[in-house]
Amino acid sequence: MNILLSVFPILLLFVLMLGVKMAGHKSAFLTLVATLLIAWLAAPTLGFAPESYTQGGVLWAFVEGILKATFPILIIILMAIYSYNTLLESGEIEIIKKQFTSLTNDRGIIVLLLVWGFGGLLEGMAGFGTAVAIPAAILIGLGFKPGFSALVSLIANSVPTGFGAVGVPVITLANEVAPTGSATPEAICDIASKVVIQLSPLMILIPFVILTLTDSAPKKVLKHILLSLWVGGISLVVQYLCAKYLGAETPAILGSVAAILAIVLYARLFAGGEKAAESLADEEPITLSRALRAWSVYGFILFFIVISGPLVKPINEFLRTHLVSHVHLPIYAEGKYFSFGWISNAGLMLFLGTFIGGMIQGVSVKKLFVVLARTVKNLNKTVITIMSLVSIASVMNYAGMIGVIASALVSATGAYYPLFVPLIGAIGTFVTGSDTSSNILFGKLQANVASQLSYPDPNWLVSANTSGATGGKIISPQSIAIATASCNMPGKDGEILRSALPYAIGYIILAGLMVYFAC
Repeated sequence: MNILLSVFPILLLFVLMLGVKMAGHKSAFLTLVATLLIAWLAAPTLGFAPESYTQGGVLWAFVEGILKATFPILIIILMAIYSYNTLLESGEIEIIKKQFTSLTNDRGIIVLLLVWGFGGLLEGMAGFGTAVAIPAAILIGLGFKPGFSALVSLIANSVPTGFGAVGVPVITLANEVAPTGSATPEAICDIASKVVIQLSPLMILIPFVILTLTDSAPKKVLKHILLSLWVGGISLVVQYLCAKYLGAETPAILGSVAAILAIVLYARLFAGGEKAAESLADEEPITLSRALRAWSVYGFILFFIVISGPLVKPINEFLRTHLVSHVHLPIYAEGKYFSFGWISNAGLMLFLGTFIGGMIQGVSVKKLFVVLARTVKNLNKTVITIMSLVSIASVMNYAGMIGVIASALVSATGAYYPLFVPLIGAIGTFVTGSDTSSNILFGKLQANVASQLSYPDPNWLVSANTSGATGGKIISPQSIAIATASCNMPGKDGEILRSALPYAIGYIILAGLMVYFAC
């Protein structure tokens, strides 16, 4: 009964979105109500709640979810979409589109460059949905269908999330399992390199899937295989070297930069001739100054994200220690707070980059605020969805429901447990929407199980949690809500979930096999 009630919110969400085909914001809200009732009534009665549980604490867990949803997730989603809407307002999106199409007429290369290259770079820099929101919006601007744009953006935003937001998931995981609570650089490098090894087949397979979804013509299969091996292989080598010798901060960033260069080089050498002669004749040359103006929004966004992140330690340290709000909720232990940095969060960097870039592109200050207000107004359903989903995760964690699910999997799998470690990580991401949160929930569990099984290399199982978590990101309702908002598909969460589910299942199975047989 404990297991059934603990897993019920997840099953209910699936049924409402996939079976009943209910709109995402309605499904999430009803699931939140059911979760609150289970946590309030069943957790203390059946005894699966932790010792610190109180019924009043359930409501505070709900408040925690609202805070986490707003700061910074909703702010980042809002600003990511705001950046794209500003490009629409200035008209500079047309220059960006022309640059992509002038590189080649091969739609597969264009999509791969956007979602795998540029999207991976955004994930490495900022995370929190920017890698789904911005590439998906640009794809729609290039003429791709909204459903397709959402799907390929979600699939691409899988492998890079392990090192998203400048390595936060892996660094958090390493700290969670460190005896002192603070991992050494050597331990971080060890876990980071193992994550890359476990994800290595997927670094080649995901580009192939993206290319095939874009163009499934049989005659293109060989080209897709060669391009996937080329781009995925370069990403793999660069990410492994970064993880092994530099740590968790740079694999996604430098790996994506390398992938972008590899895709551009391939397009120049092998796909340049695919441009239509008539389009070449009609093309007007884009000057360097015009290109810089068109890319100024994203250029400033990346600039602010880089200088505010861990790569520039003095600035990062200043931002993280100034203008930080700390909220101590009654469910927190003494000395623990919900914290939000007003000048250190990625949402502010997105806003600054968009605002400065928008002014350079000729948009007035007044118009920039009008675009911002319009963006906020159009996100009402997304706000309900995200707040409900994050609150579900907080309440399930507080009431002990997520721990029950994980313990049940441990007991049921026995010696085959390594095969299912990525599934546990994926469940964590599915429920919380965050690779980092999944590592916080289950990192210590993986280390404890590795000890119980007398596993020769505990870090292999620990790393597998984040490897699986990257697969759960594909179908995380929070990610899907971001995709629907970016693609202007309100209420279509279930439709996107149905299309993405087979790829997430295959991803998690492959990750499990890699962990089990390569250990």
